[in-house]
Amino acid sequence: MRQSVPTLVVLFMCAHGAHHLVTALPVPLLPFIRNEFGLDYTQAALVVSAFSVPYGIAQMPSGWLADRIGPRLLLLMGTSGIAAAALLVGVSTNYMMLLSFLILMGLLGGGYHPSAPSVIIGATEPSRRGRTLGLHMLGGSMVHFIAPMVAAALATAWGWRSPFVALSIPSVAFGIAFYVFLGRRARRVAQEATSEDTHVEAGAVMGRWQSVAAVVVLSCFTTAFVLSAASFCPLFLVDFYGYQEQEGAAAISLIYSAGLWAAPLGGYVSDRIGRLKVISTVGLVAGPMLVVLGSGVGHLVILGILILLGAVFYGGAPATEVYVMANTPPGRRSTVLGLYYFGGMEGSGVLAPVVGFLIDRYGFSTAFSASGIALLVIALACVAVLVRSTRTG
Repeated sequence: MRQSVPTLVVLFMCAHGAHHLVTALPVPLLPFIRNEFGLDYTQAALVVSAFSVPYGIAQMPSGWLADRIGPRLLLLMGTSGIAAAALLVGVSTNYMMLLSFLILMGLLGGGYHPSAPSVIIGATEPSRRGRTLGLHMLGGSMVHFIAPMVAAALATAWGWRSPFVALSIPSVAFGIAFYVFLGRRARRVAQEATSEDTHVEAGAVMGRWQSVAAVVVLSCFTTAFVLSAASFCPLFLVDFYGYQEQEGAAAISLIYSAGLWAAPLGGYVSDRIGRLKVISTVGLVAGPMLVVLGSGVGHLVILGILILLGAVFYGGAPATEVYVMANTPPGRRSTVLGLYYFGGMEGSGVLAPVVGFLIDRYGFSTAFSASGIALLVIALACVAVLVRSTRTG
């Protein structure tokens, strides 16, 4: 089984990219969609939430199903299924139709993230799990970096619908091929990953639910606040800094570009110094960055903040996934990961309209600063719980 790891990881990198090839489109295309349908900030936020809320909700039942029927079918729905729904988004003719197909995208895409880590970790040596999950995230990060720029170019030339149509087709094809591969060559790996009690890292104690809960809460809120703020970054750059629509759409790539280095680096560092140190650090710095985002700094600084927000988002994810799985009983790992992804995705979907309302009423600066302060308070409370549980554990 261990000899299959390099091939399996590369294929999962590609699968992660295929999954996000269409999920990366709604936010950068928001200025184009907003202009066509004449939306205010709250209505524009619903475009993001229409995908992210059902996407988050679907994570929990999908994780539960992955623990019971295996990940293969859920991975197919998370690649080909979500891409087929994106194709329908691309042929939407009105605002309500657009929202309906985005909801379908979210429901079909919820199975990928709870399913993939269990397979990858089950086929990876314990001392390398952080960096391996970091490499897996690299596939999604690369697509998130490239897709907004491609989408901006296509939307400028042929309208915002064209990226949904053009980019969904390769994802559908890859997902089917990946499903066939898992059926023919990786069935044993997937079964062992979901049923075998893989090595529990040194110092991990089964049943340390307080620490696991604190890690999940901290990571979920960090993801939720960062993604909800990121949803408005294209509009922020267009309306506050005077960027052109295509420039605002392409600039969101700066956030996702950090995944090209922050995810592998965060995973590697967590293998070396410990998961909790990386998770705590990332959680504590995210809030102040959101405050700086809303402070009206210069162009170069704001672009740098976008990169750092991406580093926060991606840098802690591999450490969180490994820590959760190392402290969760076999047969429940995908379920708990589903809860983790549910919290982050659902939280961002719920927060986006709130942030949109605050922007409508008080402006970008107040909305981003309030988000950053709230996140910092939550992070301090979670880190306090982790410090106490570590000392008593």
